[in-house]
Amino acid sequence: MDVARPATVKRNKKIKQAAIVAIVLIGATAVTFGLSRMSPAAPTVERATVWIDRVQRGEMLRQVRGLGTLVPEQVRFVTALSDGIIEEVKVRAGDNVSPGTVILVMSNPDVRQAAADAELQVKTAEANLLNLRAQLNAQILNQQLTQAGIQANYNRAKLDYDANALLFKEGLSSEVNFKKSQALVDELAAQLEMEKKKIANNEASAAAQIAASQANLDQTKSSYLTRMRRVEELNVRAGTIGQVQQIPATIEAGTRVGPGTILARIAQPGRLKAELQIAETQVKDIVVGQIAAIDTRTGIIPGQVTRIDPASVNGTVKVDVQLNGELPAGARPELSVDGTIEVERLTDVLFVGRPAYGQQDTTVTLFKLTPEGEAIRTQVQLGRTSVNTIEIKGGLQVGDQVILSDMSQWDAVDRVRLN
Repeated sequence: MDVARPATVKRNKKIKQAAIVAIVLIGATAVTFGLSRMSPAAPTVERATVWIDRVQRGEMLRQVRGLGTLVPEQVRFVTALSDGIIEEVKVRAGDNVSPGTVILVMSNPDVRQAAADAELQVKTAEANLLNLRAQLNAQILNQQLTQAGIQANYNRAKLDYDANALLFKEGLSSEVNFKKSQALVDELAAQLEMEKKKIANNEASAAAQIAASQANLDQTKSSYLTRMRRVEELNVRAGTIGQVQQIPATIEAGTRVGPGTILARIAQPGRLKAELQIAETQVKDIVVGQIAAIDTRTGIIPGQVTRIDPASVNGTVKVDVQLNGELPAGARPELSVDGTIEVERLTDVLFVGRPAYGQQDTTVTLFKLTPEGEAIRTQVQLGRTSVNTIEIKGGLQVGDQVILSDMSQWDAVDRVRLN
């Protein structure tokens, strides 16, 4: 009988173990290689957490939206007309005023002294005019008295002349007496005529002097009225019907202000317009006359674009919208509003809801849904934009569904599974 050798058994056992290890290693390598050739599993996204919209074809209304405020159409700035110190502020922002309402009271001793001096000048000019009238009237009366004496002498000489002429004609008087009476009449007639001319000239001169004195009085009165107006202007009045919108914080009792300083802003609250701030990248499509809608949070007011500011500030352009409808309750100046302007209507275009990112005329990637319940990354060419929609120029078809939410957290994958 044969006896097994211990060395042979051990060797066979080692060979068997080595074969098993080799088979295991080969299997593990094959599995690893197979797994490496398989695509990674798509991450799962909750369907309820994303915004999905369907591509449509038809009419797309292009709109531009901007935030803004309601402002009065007519605003009056009340300014100081002279230098002075504010004594009292009589109104506050929100108070209704009329043209005669005193906004604030100012003081200026120099203005009041100038008015008092002007009043004294008026009284002096009035006294000078009265004195001049009296002097000129006295002169004219003296001249008229002189004229009256000459006239009396002339009348007597004329009577003597007439009598001597009759006597001379009848031979009862000498020719010498006749000629002497005639010469006296001629002399007195000349004196009388000269005196009349002198009185006429003096009356004209008196009228000119009185007119000059009256003009000086009128000028003095005008200066006095101007000074008095400046005194009255120290009581600053509204000058219009409206509502006080603002009184600068620097305007308070004890403050000294100069001419031209803005003291208050007054507006007519019943006549408002909307001032919208539109992004300068979108304002290029806006023109005067376009239809707009202003949302005051308590109602929608129809409107129309009336002005576009030529300059931009901090990336926005101011657009004025005239309000054509009745103002809803609570509408007031400085109220924040949301305005939408209708730019144009596009007919027969592909469009979808506006995605979380993507500007006009750019190419972006969106996740398009598949029948298998997945969403794959797709290149989409965008066109013209609106407030809530955007035109599709390529990459999608009618009926395609895409995810419009921000999917930036899945930038590392090309597909996701919707749960």
